[in-house]
Amino acid sequence: MQSLSKSSIASSPRPVKILQFGNGNFLRGFTDWMIEKSNQAGAFNGDIHIVQVHSKSGSNPMKDQDCLFHVIEQGLKKGELVQESTLVKSVAGITNVFENYQEYLELGENPDLRFIVSNTTEAGIVFDQTDHSADSISKTFPGKLTALLYHRFKTFDGDASKGLIFLPCELIEGNGEALKECIQKYISFWKLPAEFSEWIDWKNIFCNTLVDRIVPGFPKGSIEEIQEKIGYKDDMAVMVEPYHFWAIEGAKTVKEEFPLDKAGLNVKFVDNLAPFRTQKVRILNGGHTSMVPYGYLKGLRTVREAVESPEIGEFLRKAIFEEIIPTLNMPQDELEQFANDVLERFANPFIVHELKSIALNSISKFKVRVLPSLLAYYELKKAWPEKLTLSFAALLVFYKGNYNGVEIPVNDNPTLMAEFNSAWSLGSTKEVVEKLLSERDYWGEDLRSYEGLVESVTKAVDQLLISSPKP
Repeated sequence: MQSLSKSSIASSPRPVKILQFGNGNFLRGFTDWMIEKSNQAGAFNGDIHIVQVHSKSGSNPMKDQDCLFHVIEQGLKKGELVQESTLVKSVAGITNVFENYQEYLELGENPDLRFIVSNTTEAGIVFDQTDHSADSISKTFPGKLTALLYHRFKTFDGDASKGLIFLPCELIEGNGEALKECIQKYISFWKLPAEFSEWIDWKNIFCNTLVDRIVPGFPKGSIEEIQEKIGYKDDMAVMVEPYHFWAIEGAKTVKEEFPLDKAGLNVKFVDNLAPFRTQKVRILNGGHTSMVPYGYLKGLRTVREAVESPEIGEFLRKAIFEEIIPTLNMPQDELEQFANDVLERFANPFIVHELKSIALNSISKFKVRVLPSLLAYYELKKAWPEKLTLSFAALLVFYKGNYNGVEIPVNDNPTLMAEFNSAWSLGSTKEVVEKLLSERDYWGEDLRSYEGLVESVTKAVDQLLISSPKP
């Protein structure tokens, strides 16, 4: 089978406009795929240079393939089965910070460079006092980035036009602001010139972003079939779902310079990310978290099984459309479209997503993802939502650790689990519920103060305890 090589692939050289920190599945299946689509559509004219910031290994399959790879879309889109492959040709090169630090710094000398994209995990945007100077390799991504930016600042003598646009994809709130704050901490800690600090503040644009796409990664189980279809051996192929979304909060000039939406991609340039973050957390994440314990107690084991189950599927739909969406302050048609997309994504036949993996640390997830909807519904309707209350009850029963003789795979903080075991040893269901709802450490407040909540949850718990699992 033919190997991927730029000598055998027709492509046009483009200026490198994007420096991408990270070479993981997500960035390749999300950002790199978007840039390729935008270049093909004529909406963007720029390539990417990747920086490896974690791996110290000399082995580099990306280099072996001349930075070419396929993105394989598999799933449902508007009810239709999608199986498409895109050859990404927009990655011009890759540099490992640990192999040649000077070569890495010199990437900042590129006059065409305009964007910094990153995904270094939620824990990647941090400051570390053990990073002593820009002359040595920092442990953190912001430290490495500060060194490169300082090299760029000196190379171009602080030229205002050589500032950059930052598009961090790390899943933390205010990711652009957090990145800028870390860079300024390094500037202060390393005693770099005040002029450089001012250049960062006034000549660079740090955008907050929100990204959304499920990227399972290398399609290990179907790679031979995929390679036969595409006609190439590809060790860097990455599987993605068809759905994608990128919301970018920043100056209006960003939309003009980064017009990915003009390529028909689901990219929005917004003044405020908060509603979109709330939409995702409440509907997508909240839908997952509200469904998992109830579905598991009913004998289901994967998201797709749960969505396709008449009972749990109906439960989820009603929870989202009748109890979550009414509490959100966004256009109804946008919320319903997003919710329909979420349900279609949950039913993706190519992704096996186990309920027990989503159930990890479910108490903290419920607090952030579901409890706000439950309380907002009560505030709005002066009644407790049936499905979300049942979900709350199922969560408490799930954490009992055993249901009708079936062991439940609870995975959470050992102290919290011990407290649940202690609560479940109390006499009556109402005592158990009162004890658990009183725990401020779980919910951020004493939930017994809400009229009728203990009674509603107790009733739902009793119903679950006398029922049997139904696959």
